[in-house]
Amino acid sequence: MRTRLTDALYGVLATLLGVAAGHLVAALTDPASSPVLAVGSTVIDLTPTPVKEWAVQHFGTRDKPILIGSVFVGVLVLAAVAGMLTRRSRAAGSALLVLLVGLAAAAALTRPAATASDVLPALVAGVVGVVALWWLVRLTGSRDGRDRPRRPAGGATSRRAVLLTVGAMAAGAVVLGAAGRQVARARGAIKDFALPRPASPAQPLPQGLEAEYPGIAPFRTPNADFYRVDTRLTLPVIDLDTWTLTIDGDVDDEVTFTFDDLLGMDLVERDITLTCVSNDIGGPYVSATRFTGIRLTDLLDRAGVGTRADQILSTDVDGMTISTPLDLATDGRDAMIAIAMDGKPLPREHGYPARMVVPGLYGYVSACKWITRMTLTTYAEKSAYWTERGWKTDAPIKLMSRIDTPKALGKVKAGKTFIGGVAWHQHQGLAGVQVRVDGGAWRDATFGPDGGNDYWRQWYVDWDATPGQHTLAVRAIDADGTPQTAARATPFPDGATGVQSIVVTVV
Repeated sequence: MRTRLTDALYGVLATLLGVAAGHLVAALTDPASSPVLAVGSTVIDLTPTPVKEWAVQHFGTRDKPILIGSVFVGVLVLAAVAGMLTRRSRAAGSALLVLLVGLAAAAALTRPAATASDVLPALVAGVVGVVALWWLVRLTGSRDGRDRPRRPAGGATSRRAVLLTVGAMAAGAVVLGAAGRQVARARGAIKDFALPRPASPAQPLPQGLEAEYPGIAPFRTPNADFYRVDTRLTLPVIDLDTWTLTIDGDVDDEVTFTFDDLLGMDLVERDITLTCVSNDIGGPYVSATRFTGIRLTDLLDRAGVGTRADQILSTDVDGMTISTPLDLATDGRDAMIAIAMDGKPLPREHGYPARMVVPGLYGYVSACKWITRMTLTTYAEKSAYWTERGWKTDAPIKLMSRIDTPKALGKVKAGKTFIGGVAWHQHQGLAGVQVRVDGGAWRDATFGPDGGNDYWRQWYVDWDATPGQHTLAVRAIDADGTPQTAARATPFPDGATGVQSIVVTVV
């Protein structure tokens, strides 16, 4: 006999089967159009900036899985309600599922680079979900007997049929979902390419302090550990053979480059530290590596920049936009369209096959990943994604330092030890780093190797640690001799400020 719990479970099962089918279709077309991911992306776009920053600060890179999970739980709750509505009317339960499908379809179609085919995963999810729900209801019958169960004489066979059907649908959901993941992974595999020798190679990077002073961030961040902060819930599938980069807008000639065109141009190799504007005091969203690419000015010169433009409006393959001040991108710094990190093709999560890198500017105005278009325009004519959400248009990276070891609230053995970390002021450079213990005098730290003004510096200071609780603070000194400000500011709207201070216990 059907109960409310049974009906709720039927609604959930039918929805899981539909979502899994839709996910597989999306994997074959565009992974971002998957119903749950499309709704999740819309939630991100509609979320107020303070809430986004709160999520980044509290959940870090786990914010996206948490968001997807929250959306999925919400969908399943409504699916359970749809199942319970079938007790009164199968049409009512189906209508709620159709409403969910409509929301997913609308979310997929409102994406910046959406096409008509992006609605297909939601439609498939809806059809499969509704048919599955109707079949379960018809198989088991209604409480009042108006819908007769399909069964031969004897209840045991009917129960066996129900269990087999439920098991088959559950297995189908698992198989379809797993197939969708495998298909998306296979389609998203990076096509390797031979990286030409740079025309302007970087000097060999010195050995960092991390071996001698364990706990300090590695001088060069491995690709697998490089921070990632963006709005995407799934990585784009890009065919290297058909990808292009177009420069248009206020230019003499619109030009389009293939990836082979980029490989045929003079490459530069530079050691650069990138920082996310969401990085709070002492935060993890800063990393350093060697980028290889084509000078941005070499590409712009091919198009011929006009006289009106004051920004480069970059667009990625899914329509995300980033605005970069034109004067800063072309003032002689090593701005580039990067195609490799640490001597390897860009990882998918870091912009494969090409991304913009502009030293000295926070990523939200300088580091468009999966780039496919650069439009020379004005801030008055067009606004980018983050500009529309209240972030500043000019975003030079602020002077900052971080204690890596000892850890905040950690324990340290008494005796001779050290305090160490990293500091950065990209494109400006550093004159020093200072540390103080328990509010005492500032002491000069010792720098590690120098990777250039666009690269961070490791530092350490010896410390004779005495038992008890101690407060450690660090500040950087810029190239002009000005100390890092102690005035606290949140990341919004143009980057955090303040001096990091942590408490440790010496035992």
